[in-house]
Amino acid sequence: MTVYIGNIRLESPVVLAPMSGVTDMPFRRLVKGFGVGLVVSEMIASKAMIHAARKTMKMATHCSDEHPMSVQLAGCEPDVMAEAARMNEDRGAAIIDINMGCPVKKVTNGDAGSALMRDEKLAASILSSVVSAVKIPVTLKMRTGWDETSRNAPEIARIAEDCGIQALAVHGRTRCQFYKGRADWKFIKSVKSAVGIPVFGNGDVNNLDDVEQMFQDSGADGVLIGRGTYGRPWFPSQVVRFLETGERVSAPAMDQQMTTVLNHYEAILDHYGMQPGVRIARKHLGWYSKGLPSSAEYRGVINRLDDPAAVKSEIRAFYEPLIGKMAA
Repeated sequence: MTVYIGNIRLESPVVLAPMSGVTDMPFRRLVKGFGVGLVVSEMIASKAMIHAARKTMKMATHCSDEHPMSVQLAGCEPDVMAEAARMNEDRGAAIIDINMGCPVKKVTNGDAGSALMRDEKLAASILSSVVSAVKIPVTLKMRTGWDETSRNAPEIARIAEDCGIQALAVHGRTRCQFYKGRADWKFIKSVKSAVGIPVFGNGDVNNLDDVEQMFQDSGADGVLIGRGTYGRPWFPSQVVRFLETGERVSAPAMDQQMTTVLNHYEAILDHYGMQPGVRIARKHLGWYSKGLPSSAEYRGVINRLDDPAAVKSEIRAFYEPLIGKMAA
């Protein structure tokens, strides 16, 4: 199932969704290694990037292993967004993604993220400015609307296509829902019907049954998977296989999972440095262990450790008995 975003050919319609504090280079590279059509960076504040904040530049760091990679930008000033897009094109991004979906108050209070869906004129100005600023494809991620009384995603989609946007991703909730309730995949179909560019469905895709139902309800061309990858960087590759063959591939064996955890841990330390890396890795280690025996006790231990060698020792001590049980 090949999908084109402008002139960019995706080998599969499965995309790692942008997630703040999660889709950094180590995680994107890991997911890409398992097999996925496209990975997207964390949301990057355009103004902060232009001012070259060290943390923001780190968020946009990528490597050849991730190609093609999309960089997601947030902001509410057309000229600033355009300049940030040019910077990322120069740094090797294959696609620029514009965020009109983030529901977090510190973003929407600044009239960025999903707040832009309340101002279609400003949204159009930003979309046009960014598209005109770069030669690479520009995409848009949004929600169904601000609230239940203003689900205007189909109107925004038509505006986006007119501005030259090459693909859309729609999270099936309003901004005011945040992450409560269930994503409305059927509403995404109205967005798909409004435009001729590819539309990707997003929200609550956590297993293969969800994948099947999302495509059936939405008629989407592809899927963005976000929170379903927490502790399961291999899940998008399972989705790829399912869409290609109908086969439901199991999660990797426990020894492979331990190797993945250890490699991911090392990659985080390399990317951020030892002490920041130890803290940043804790959430990932917790997600990997979710649902496994004695995971609460394990998390309690590793969350108190600051020595990377001690953490790696605890990881092995946690997984090795599970490997032994699986082999028995």
